[in-house]
Amino acid sequence: MPRPVLLGIDSGTQSTKALAIDCNTGEIMAEGRGLHTGESTQDPRDWWAALREAVAPIAHAGFEVRGLSVSGQQHGCVLIDESGQPVRPAPLWNETSAAPDAERLNTEADFAAEVGSKLVAAFTIAKLAHLKRTEPESIAAAHAVGLPHDWLNLKLTGQLTTDRGDASGSGWWSANSGDTRRDLLALALGTEDAERLRLPKVLGSADLAGELQPSTAEELGLPPGIPVGPGTGDNMAAALGIGAEPGEFVISLGTSGTAYAASDQPTHDPTGAVCGFADATGRYLPLVCLINCTRTIDAIARLCGLDPVAALDLAATVEPGAGGLLLEPWFGGERTPNLPDATASLHGLTLDNLSPARFVRAGIDAVAAGLAYGVDCLRANGVTGDAVTLVGGGSQHIVWQQAIADVIGLPVRVRGGREHAARGAAIQIGAILKGLPVAELARDWRPPVTATVEPRTGMQDRFRIEERAALVAERLRQ
Repeated sequence: MPRPVLLGIDSGTQSTKALAIDCNTGEIMAEGRGLHTGESTQDPRDWWAALREAVAPIAHAGFEVRGLSVSGQQHGCVLIDESGQPVRPAPLWNETSAAPDAERLNTEADFAAEVGSKLVAAFTIAKLAHLKRTEPESIAAAHAVGLPHDWLNLKLTGQLTTDRGDASGSGWWSANSGDTRRDLLALALGTEDAERLRLPKVLGSADLAGELQPSTAEELGLPPGIPVGPGTGDNMAAALGIGAEPGEFVISLGTSGTAYAASDQPTHDPTGAVCGFADATGRYLPLVCLINCTRTIDAIARLCGLDPVAALDLAATVEPGAGGLLLEPWFGGERTPNLPDATASLHGLTLDNLSPARFVRAGIDAVAAGLAYGVDCLRANGVTGDAVTLVGGGSQHIVWQQAIADVIGLPVRVRGGREHAARGAAIQIGAILKGLPVAELARDWRPPVTATVEPRTGMQDRFRIEERAALVAERLRQ
């Protein structure tokens, strides 16, 4: 008798991950992965190829897949033609060309008040404005627009659908009211295109997106008719995967770095630092995002001829402060603070302190300080927590764990499991099939704490927070 499983899929910036989890226990039974280019503009058809590759080992294992759901990277802009195919490659969350368009839109409407978030280049509506300005022919060729997970829902079910979590990163759907704001979309596209373009239907947390259609099922090696959940954005899915609850901060160490918290109340940060997202349960997910996170360390490691783990091991031999080195880690511009055109700089170099160990340590200090700034922004918007839950690829290494604890001054808890966004997607469809609130199943299947790291006394000052703030202020004045 085939073992019944739930299939969770996470389509990220660098790869697609798939997990099969036991329907009754949430235990991971099998997994797969397919790679993307990792670039800031990607062809959505590459995501589909990676999804097929990621699902293949699960399909071949002979499980009975009872349901599936998709988590996707937030904000990316997929223009879709009448046949359901992408019109052009999709600019992703970390593509910063739309920065001036976001600035213009912010002068024409109070997006923080209207939809929960002041715009930066990442938001889909800003990318639409940029394409309208620079490639009007692409807008004209489009029949619909969606975010990455929305387009994958379309491929799976034939229906263009999304959920409130991912929709809250579009800039045209209000986390405050639950309304689609075509009047705001008209600021980006003009009234005619804003009214003409089809938008994804926003589903509730207990709604199905549809069923796996026969042609798609054949490509995936799965039977048709499998129920497909609404899916959500990757941060919202990761919050489900770790069972995030109000009263704790969550920090994710991945390609991007995020600091967020589950909240019963929406936020409306006029500075733009905190995005007032909805989550996938009916609550809210105020979030601060950094473009430069673990890839900062990966880049430094490559320069020093080290693999990433060896680089982290080496950095663990150096105390915070990096012997006087201070890195501004904006290798790809930055989202928070909003410096889309910034480049990285290294300060304090001497003949005595320039070494691979200190360089890597300077990168860790810089990212950790940026995430601490994010937590401070959450606190300024009324979001509180007495501990940090650490997730993402970097969360398993002690140097990251200790750095986050030291710079924020709170205990850090690392939870078990892996690929939390894919796991959260599986939990979402599992809750629907069981007839449970998704927050309840996420809480019941919450991974156990595998490590707790306490902050060390007197370490916060070594991260040079005030000096970094002064450098940011100078950048913003330029």
